[in-house]
Amino acid sequence: MQITEVKSKREKKDFLQVPRELYKDDPNWICHLDNDIEAIFDPAKNKYFDFGIAARWVLYDGEKKLIGRVAAFINRHLAYTYEHPTGGMGFFECINSQEAANQLLDTAKEWLEQRGMEAMDGPINFGEKDRFWGLLTEGFETPPPYLLNYNPPWYKELFETYGFQNYYEQYVYGLSSYTEVPPLVHRNYDRLTKTHGYSFINLKMNQLERFADDFMQIYNHAWKDVHKHFKPMTREQALNTFKSMKAVVDEDLVVFAYHNERPIAVFIGIPELNQLFKYVDGKLNLTGKLKFLYHKLRGKCNTIYGIVFGVIPEYRNKGVESGLILNIQKSVLKTKKYENMYIAWIGDFNPKMIRIVEILTKNKVFTLVTYRKMFKKEHVFSRHPVLD
Repeated sequence: MQITEVKSKREKKDFLQVPRELYKDDPNWICHLDNDIEAIFDPAKNKYFDFGIAARWVLYDGEKKLIGRVAAFINRHLAYTYEHPTGGMGFFECINSQEAANQLLDTAKEWLEQRGMEAMDGPINFGEKDRFWGLLTEGFETPPPYLLNYNPPWYKELFETYGFQNYYEQYVYGLSSYTEVPPLVHRNYDRLTKTHGYSFINLKMNQLERFADDFMQIYNHAWKDVHKHFKPMTREQALNTFKSMKAVVDEDLVVFAYHNERPIAVFIGIPELNQLFKYVDGKLNLTGKLKFLYHKLRGKCNTIYGIVFGVIPEYRNKGVESGLILNIQKSVLKTKKYENMYIAWIGDFNPKMIRIVEILTKNKVFTLVTYRKMFKKEHVFSRHPVLD
């Protein structure tokens, strides 16, 4: 076997080609967009290079056949917030061989060690947690939503045999858009509406800056107690996030909650784009774009991917969550376009959010694990702390 760091155009092409070789006979696999993967490793497109570094490798067998790949990275804003400096690895793909997996993981580990890291999390993204994050351990029988990691069942054994331990789990729940909302939700919402000043409003794309600013305010209050090493969002980041969704967002799938005009909560859903991207083989060239538009016009996208659900702390457990649920369902039923919904990225360390989601459904369609590997035996591993 030969492992090569990705530098040349040919090696970049090989890095993208690895999953196509490994999953060509898997009917549930959907190729990530090449542009999405390459953007992660482009300093001009990924702001994480402002405070981090990354490298990636491709593994070949003796006949130069592609058999694996991996990436390693250091987010300096995050790495040193842990007791032991912790880097990341991700974009792992490998044949069913512990020897091959060990060579890939050893390469990532050694690169991180040489730069002062004492542990690594993986498989994760060199970027936000909403994409390319975690190892799939349940849900292999279902095609994955857009940007969700997908892998064979035996990756779990490759990781755990190497010495990775379960740092936390994240869940993707599934339900029908026509799911009957329990009476408790209606009662909570009725109680809320008797209090003056609450309103629920759908996103309006012609007021993008206003809603981006509202989102920033909610995000910076609602998520600071969810993530231990939270970094506030800037107005520029919020506006860029909303602009990036412009081509795919459906106003009916985004609901903001206000109290006396103060933004206090938000639900963001987007059409589940892998229902369309599965036809383009990861390539959004001219042919890929035409295929995408063709299937979009045919109404092939009937599933919602819920990516954000947040309420600022002082308004939790007052019925605002129920208001979001009922208003988003009202909007969805009005469109008559969407039959199903995923609610994504619910961490096992967040029991409050699990309870809210499981009022509607207990159907965990996908379970992913974020692993941690301690480099020294004397360093004690501990799981992600549970939120109060």
